[in-house]
Amino acid sequence: MFIKVVFFFLVFQSAVFSQSIETDRPDQTETPAIVPKNKFQFENGFVFEQNKSGSKSFLLPTVLSKYGVSENLELRLITEFIYDKTDDIRLSGISPVKIGFKVKLSDEKGIIPKTSFIGHLSIPRIASKELKSIYYAPTFRFTMQHTLTDKITLAYNLGSEWDGETPEPTFIYTLTTGFSLSEKMGSYIELYGFAPQNQHADHRFDGGFTYLLSNNAMIDMSAGFGITENAPDYFLGLGFSFRI
Repeated sequence: MFIKVVFFFLVFQSAVFSQSIETDRPDQTETPAIVPKNKFQFENGFVFEQNKSGSKSFLLPTVLSKYGVSENLELRLITEFIYDKTDDIRLSGISPVKIGFKVKLSDEKGIIPKTSFIGHLSIPRIASKELKSIYYAPTFRFTMQHTLTDKITLAYNLGSEWDGETPEPTFIYTLTTGFSLSEKMGSYIELYGFAPQNQHADHRFDGGFTYLLSNNAMIDMSAGFGITENAPDYFLGLGFSFRI
């Protein structure tokens, strides 16, 4: 199925127009780009994850909603519906909703990357009963991007997140290279990971494609696998983003 979808994207690349919508998906490296002022943007994704323990996880879907306040600031809302299956145990519901913002810090100039700061706060009570956390949980990251050529970019994120259950942070890193395959189609490869304070780090590798339907709409697909023992066996994702 994965190969068929890739083939479909590679075949249908005939229309030509400039790319304008920029999203934080499908990779884990979030873009420093800000949604244009007075515009709403919705980034929707579906993810399947197979874990080494035999358990399966689904995000059905995850939705990142954005609103451009100014050329330097956007407001953000993240909602996720989760379904987990381990043996005969099933858990489903809405995970704690996250509210946040992205603020532009600098434009790209020489070796200085285009940089933004993203912050979120997870609200423990706005969730399904089984998935409510104990504490409010912050997440933050700095997202940076370099233009290497007119078709290649290098981007990376550094940050931390908390799970709302313990005071220990989990450190986040991402590193991705994006390639423009045509005026409508892009691709990327990425290394990223999570490093809890008192546990072994979880490192992963993924890649994917994006395809512009119009200047304000894009579809994407991605797939990846775990590198370390505590990472998933593999994961697959599909997404649709649009701006109004």
